[in-house]
Amino acid sequence: MTIWVFRLAKWSALVGGLVLVALTLMSVASITGRALIGLGLGPVPGDFELVEIGTGVAVFLFLPWTYLRGGHATVDLVYDRLPKAVRKAVSVACDVLMLALWVVLTWKLWDGMLEKREYLETSFILQMPVWWGYAAGLVGAVIGCLAYLTQTLITLGLARYPEGWPVQHAGGH
Repeated sequence: MTIWVFRLAKWSALVGGLVLVALTLMSVASITGRALIGLGLGPVPGDFELVEIGTGVAVFLFLPWTYLRGGHATVDLVYDRLPKAVRKAVSVACDVLMLALWVVLTWKLWDGMLEKREYLETSFILQMPVWWGYAAGLVGAVIGCLAYLTQTLITLGLARYPEGWPVQHAGGH
């Protein structure tokens, strides 16, 4: 099962990268259009709305892979000096807390999406339903729940990293 979660998280991060590339190209087109207003061009309508939604979605799509790869920022000042058993306990506690936090975050994102859909809230310029952004972010949040659960199981010794997947652990900087 871990190989499936790792692959899903990796593809999620790649999709997040494509979202950011699309946002970058759209921003360049919008800025160029503003600069060339005298030539009949103009900004992309709703550009800031698209950047706002797309950036949030990309973050949700990146975080699961970042966590599975040990890419989150850590403060190793004291951690590296702790006994191995204490470091293991700290890692387990952090993984369990992150899993709990991610589950609550996903639950509240679900609630927010349902509320935005119920009240038919739309963006100001594009009149795009706001719940679409919540739904796209929710995909990454669910993948995140799977990734955080997988990492917790690995830390507890109930699962293993997939063979051939290089995992970078924080520390040693």
